[in-house]
Amino acid sequence: MSEYMEKHAVSRLVGAPPGYVGYEEGGLLTDAVTKNPYSVVLMDEIEKAHPDLINILLQVMDSGKLTDSNGKVADFNNVILIMTSNAGAHEAAKGTMGINQDRGASQSLDAIKRMFRPEFLNRLDAIVEFKNLDKEILLKVVEKFVDELKKQLVEKRVELQVTKSAIEWLFQKGHQPEYGARPFARIVDEHIKTSLVDEILFGKLTKGGLVKISTEGNKLSFEIKSAEDLKERKKIGAKEKPALTGKS
Repeated sequence: MSEYMEKHAVSRLVGAPPGYVGYEEGGLLTDAVTKNPYSVVLMDEIEKAHPDLINILLQVMDSGKLTDSNGKVADFNNVILIMTSNAGAHEAAKGTMGINQDRGASQSLDAIKRMFRPEFLNRLDAIVEFKNLDKEILLKVVEKFVDELKKQLVEKRVELQVTKSAIEWLFQKGHQPEYGARPFARIVDEHIKTSLVDEILFGKLTKGGLVKISTEGNKLSFEIKSAEDLKERKKIGAKEKPALTGKS
């Protein structure tokens, strides 16, 4: 919700005031709910929005209705409203760094209470705290980013093979509990994608090829074969293959 940090930006959700540009267009939020009365509205990082947005949500959660600048009433009774927040994330992270987890959880709730007014929190059906992702899940996240890179390389006729040890190396390099899974996209780009750019543009992979990534010591190891190398290997393999003979 960082795009709604300013007061005038919040007004776009219910429509601009009379005399302002866009007055006749209605509100982004009210129009969307009117067109889709059975919907889920997700507001990400709600704490970054201007306080006026909280005031709007108070009305929605209290009466189930919201009036736009033209006087039209949008019905929110069949809308599921979900808000995410990083408030309390720092306190919750302490539970993963050797500090009592129960204490970290209580401190995160205290941080949420400091961030939002009681009348707002009192209208929420539930406050759900998500735990940090465990290693097994995070390894799958790393694999997901690697798979995305594989699909990109297919367009360059490059096949990418990554061993489990390399996946583990990427995990260890990017694992930061306080930041969740986000760093892994950067780690894959930094240590694999960037390393292959020159080879694709000017090196062995200009016409495609095969890249095998494993680990050697504390580093990633790249084995790169050009398209020509692969063709040559196929020719050699075909020559070495014994001919089949039949008896009459």
